[in-house]
This record gives sequence, C-alpha cells and structure tokens, in this order.
Amino acid sequence: MMAPVTAHVALKGVEKTFPAREGRPAVHALGPINLEIRQGEFFAVVGPSGCGKSTMLEILCALSIATKGSVQFEGKDIGSTVPEGVGVVFQEDASLPWLTVTENVAFGLRRADLDKTEREQRVQDALKLVGLTDFANSYPAQLSGGMRQRVCIARTLVMKPRLILLDEPFGALDQQTRLLMGDELLKMWRNTGATVFLITHALDEAAMLADRIGVMSARPGCLVDIVETGWPRDRDSRIVERPEFGAITARMWKTLREESIKTMGRSAPTAE
Repeated sequence: MMAPVTAHVALKGVEKTFPAREGRPAVHALGPINLEIRQGEFFAVVGPSGCGKSTMLEILCALSIATKGSVQFEGKDIGSTVPEGVGVVFQEDASLPWLTVTENVAFGLRRADLDKTEREQRVQDALKLVGLTDFANSYPAQLSGGMRQRVCIARTLVMKPRLILLDEPFGALDQQTRLLMGDELLKMWRNTGATVFLITHALDEAAMLADRIGVMSARPGCLVDIVETGWPRDRDSRIVERPEFGAITARMWKTLREESIKTMGRSAPTAE
C-alpha cells in the first residue's frame, strides 16, 4: 500500500472578515478556504485583485488572524506569532542599502543562537544557492532589481525554513527577468526540499513554477479550481514551450476572466 500523503499545511474552513469601521460595513474578504498542501510541494495561488490572496498568506505567517476556521503547519495550530520554520518573502525590495550583500543575508540570523562558524557557513551556503557569491561584498545599489530580490530570498533561506511563503516576489520585474528568476527559484526549491506557497497575478508564472495551482473567486475569495500541472520536479522555464503549458494557462484564464469581471462590477461583453 502507498503511504498517505502528508499535509504540511492545512486550512480548514478558514474565513476572514474585516470589522466595520468609520461608518463602513464589515468586509467578508476571504473564505471559506479548505486546502491541504503537501510536504515539499510547490503550490501557487492566482485570483482577481482583491480576492484575498495576500490575506491568506498573511494568515499563514500569523500577520493576520482568521475570523473562522483553523490553520495548521506540521500538525500544529498557527497562532499570533510566525511559526518556527516559516520564512516569508514579499514583493517589496527589503534589502538594507547600508549593508553589503553578506551583511544583509546575515541580518536574518541576528537573533539565532549560532556560533560564528555556523553563521558564516549558512550565509555562504545561502549566497551560493541564489548565485550571489561573487557579489558578497557589493551593496544593494550596485545590484539589479532581480539580484536585490535574490538577496531578500537568501535572507529567508539562511534561516532554513521548511515552509517558504512568497507574495508576488517578482512582481516588479520585467517578463524575461521573471522567467529567469523562476528558474533560480525552482533550483532553490529542489535544493532545499522546502514546501513553497506562492501568490502571483501572473498565470504563466504560476503555470511554470507550481505542482498545483489554486484558482480563487472574486471576494470573498474561495478556491474554485485546483489545477494539477503534472510537471517533472526537475523543470525550468523551457516548460513554457510545451503545448500543455498553454492548456493550463487557458484553463486558469477561463475561470479568472469571469471572476475578474465580477470584481470589475460589469457584465461580460456579448460575442458578435
């Protein structure tokens, strides 16, 4: 018999409602969400603007508390603090301009109980993993946007997270750079063995990177489709050349078009 699939992350009946304030009504932003993410899986989420994608990620890293339901990581409830073993990378460039690349990456270890040798080894390993060893003594101003984002990813990787949460990490980059950064991200995912949860607006990015993709509805965001890509683990951006790639993005767009129209508050145009 096959061993049961391990749920590394589980959301059960998760909802988020923002309370009424300053004369405005309460906003039911998310849910209910029921989702299990497998250990070592690359899971992406796409959806129309304002559907609650980032809210879901914030709940996973305890930046926001679910109004209803439960959220578990490795079988334990996520409370009001970031669980040990969870790393987060946001879209904004969070590199510190007055520190070198090495110092930026080491900044993530400032409270870790590690001796100097292990600390230095972790930083070196993280720099190698993101391809920045040759820029160890450079400052962020001397790097491209994609390289600065790799610094931020390295600062997360140095903590050796078992779950990596990514909120539009390449959103500010051009299309070609995003594809190449996607290649780097896939290498990091394979080398670390971590579970990855990615929020993105880009359908091609989700289709290239993920094992499974959750497609969300208009607010309040619910999962209306789960797309299994079927890609091999050892993949890169050349996967976009396959005919199946177009079929996956078309399936997502078919759902997202209708949900985005709901968000815009208008009816679909009539075909002539």
